[in-house]
Amino acid sequence: MRDSVDRANNLAQSEIDSLVAKRKVYTGKSALYCCQCSDPIPQARRDAIPGVSLCVDCQQEEEQRARHGL
Repeated sequence: MRDSVDRANNLAQSEIDSLVAKRKVYTGKSALYCCQCSDPIPQARRDAIPGVSLCVDCQQEEEQRARHGL
């Protein structure tokens, strides 16, 4: 029984590893100012999220809209 659980865990981990390796990582240049409200985007956020184009507040609003299907 334990061998089948170990095999299943190994298979699941292999699938996860494969998906992670195939993911697309955006490495574009981050915006200096938010594309929606024109507020400056802090350097720490631009460093943490390559290609960021929204400030934290606008990003949160976008995520809320997406969650609620708006």
